[in-house]
Amino acid sequence: MTTSSWNRTRQPETETVPEGEDAISLGRRLRHLRKSRRMTLEELGAVVGTAPSQLSLMENGKREPRLGMLQSLAKALEVSVDQLLGAEPPSRRAALEIALERAQRGPLYESLGLPKVRTSARLPMEALEALVGLQAELERRLNEQVATPEEARRANAELRGIMRRQNNYFPDIEAEAQKVLASVGHTRGPLSQHLIADIAAHLGFTLHHVGDLPHSTRSVTDLKNRRIYLTQSQRTDHDPRSVLLQALGHYVLQHKTPENYREFLRQRVATNYFAAALLLPEKATVEFLQAAKAAKEIAVEDIRDSFAVSYETAAHRFTNLATEHLGIPTHFQKTHQSGIIYKAYENDGVTFPQDHTGAIEGQPSCKKWTSRVVFDVPDRFSAYSQYTDTPSGTYWCTARTERAAAGEFSLSVGVPYAHVKWFRGRDTPIRGESRCPEESCCKLPPSSLAQEWSGFAWPSARAHSHLLAAMPPGAFPGVDETEVYSFLQTHSG
Repeated sequence: MTTSSWNRTRQPETETVPEGEDAISLGRRLRHLRKSRRMTLEELGAVVGTAPSQLSLMENGKREPRLGMLQSLAKALEVSVDQLLGAEPPSRRAALEIALERAQRGPLYESLGLPKVRTSARLPMEALEALVGLQAELERRLNEQVATPEEARRANAELRGIMRRQNNYFPDIEAEAQKVLASVGHTRGPLSQHLIADIAAHLGFTLHHVGDLPHSTRSVTDLKNRRIYLTQSQRTDHDPRSVLLQALGHYVLQHKTPENYREFLRQRVATNYFAAALLLPEKATVEFLQAAKAAKEIAVEDIRDSFAVSYETAAHRFTNLATEHLGIPTHFQKTHQSGIIYKAYENDGVTFPQDHTGAIEGQPSCKKWTSRVVFDVPDRFSAYSQYTDTPSGTYWCTARTERAAAGEFSLSVGVPYAHVKWFRGRDTPIRGESRCPEESCCKLPPSSLAQEWSGFAWPSARAHSHLLAAMPPGAFPGVDETEVYSFLQTHSG
């Protein structure tokens, strides 16, 4: 028995149902049957013993008839009660009227502040079609542009699957990066600010460092006047070269305004890849890695130092090229000091924690893994290496920590045991064991502590409100478009 039918049989005295969807459907069906029998409200009211005004309220879905009245109406209209309460609208027009009435009673229509349209017989069919269609399209666009955390996690998991299938290597982006580097004659070594300015000029852009860049952005590109605005401030977690190269990447890769969060995410990953392919050119980086492999001395910090990039950028670039050019499967993990995974990639069979959507980001990393143990290592200058036995095999990982505005993070790169012979740090004596996802591994407290404190501790959790809220709306989530447009208007003169 449905809730609505429970209300009808168990609560017969309930008459007014201001927002009941069944009441709307029943009302339209009642009107359709009355008019098909060429009866006026007065005539039907006289037969069933109620005022025409009460019948009008029923037909408009503002009052639900009692069970006795339903039976009288069904008899007067020569149908059964079941037919009167049928699920399907009696006609296309009735279906549209129901859809419009429901929409106008919903929170979305209320938020628009528009006057309500009376769904009378005088309202043309074309107007009904247009109003219902506009409502449906508005809802569709809002649903696409406002992603819930679950939708965002699904998009991220889907993108990671694509990256895994391609071994995190994208030849089309590599080719575009190579064209850009060839245009300024750069082949190897660190990419200087001067060369990056030459790249921007070659692509037809001028660079402008300003002190009033919109707070929600890292850069703003003026496609009308071919300008790229960057901040003057040096206080940032991001390499200013990468920020500029990512801005140019949107242009080179011919990105259009994203229509949904999935497309926005893919564009962001593509521009990050493009920037890394410029900072660490494929040919030069592969030659460097092949020489290191031959010497059995692969080390992420050497990549970092040779190309003057951050450790994170070097680690990411290693995952781009390691499987494609060196035949080495690998994984990467960026973990906050709280233990929460912020970024992750794998094509080597390692088992990361994940939720039911397949998302890894936001999940706690095992306390026994290198990515967690490294936070407790006194020597922060040297890379920390460790073997870890897991249910999916033994992995060797190397990690470092870096501090950012959001706190301290570990950056960990790992490979299966069979491939550790190519890496510096393989001689580490440190070994751990992870049984995750078994709760007994690290999720449950030791039994002695649990016996002592269970029921006597009440911590106040640090709420991560971003995990509960919807993604910021707009084509570019989190960006204040009014602020950006005002900024461009100010600087376009």
